[in-house]
Amino acid sequence: MPIEVKPAHDFDDMATMFAPKSPDSSVCWCLSWRLSSKENRSLVGVARAEKVRELCARELAPGVLAYRDGEVAGWAGIAPRAELHPFANSRKIPHLDDLPVWSLWCIRVRPGFRKQGVTPALIEGAVDYARANGAPVVESYPAENGGERVDQTMAFVGTRSMFERAGFRKAADTTSVVGGFPRILMRLDLR
Repeated sequence: MPIEVKPAHDFDDMATMFAPKSPDSSVCWCLSWRLSSKENRSLVGVARAEKVRELCARELAPGVLAYRDGEVAGWAGIAPRAELHPFANSRKIPHLDDLPVWSLWCIRVRPGFRKQGVTPALIEGAVDYARANGAPVVESYPAENGGERVDQTMAFVGTRSMFERAGFRKAADTTSVVGGFPRILMRLDLR
């Protein structure tokens, strides 16, 4: 079954990926890597969903969604690093140069679609979306896990091997840690 990856302009499909059972719950909605700490803390409950609805309505989508047989199967957060407050201002993840880098910071596959090729399709689709929007370089910040299992709650950052298979190369160490593993900076040059 082919996997189709499209810009995430459909709020209902984003809700399939992220919405909590209770609309008043303050779940991530993949906003914590996009907003300043202050703005992220100020958005609670349905305000988080409304922020995502606003992002989906922009010309530049907040990321990409993967579909299998018309059903949403996964998400990848990709955007210009300059739009991602925690990465644009990070003291733990270095900026290697002044290029207008795009960051691929989150990959999530829905249960029932895992181990079916959705993750590689998401990475490829995210890179294609960045390329189509003029990105010269895409960065990711995965766990350097050495083949060890990464806790499911922290697996959204991906692993070094996952990005190496997609053509990314390690560009730098970071002082960031996820799930007990160091994060590294990986890059894919699109020029």
